[in-house]
Amino acid sequence: QVQLVESGGGLVQAGGSLTLSCVASGGTLSDHAMAWFRRAPGNAREFVAAVRWSGGDTFYGDSAKGRFTISRDQAKSTVYLRMGSLKPEDTAVYYCAAGLPDMVVVETGYDSWGRGTQVTVSS
Repeated sequence: QVQLVESGGGLVQAGGSLTLSCVASGGTLSDHAMAWFRRAPGNAREFVAAVRWSGGDTFYGDSAKGRFTISRDQAKSTVYLRMGSLKPEDTAVYYCAAGLPDMVVVETGYDSWGRGTQVTVSS
């Protein structure tokens, strides 16, 4: 399995921006998709966005469309999630995941997970 470490979370005001990073190690990513999920208090983990490591195809959940951008830097084995126009409802723990290259929106499609990074958006 790939090891994943997220960073970049923090406190930001509504309307602001934040960029999360996820560094991968210990495995080959060429046959993977990388994704971001999030979990707000009391809610299930929600798909945010995914990127196919080979080719860079992207796919977004409804909450991310138009506001968030996922990208990857192959040389740095890093996936980014740039979040803009943040809202208080974006407050959650954000998790990085690696899995099948199909960019599925369910957790079962990913077999490696980071520990998460907290994002808090104040109103």
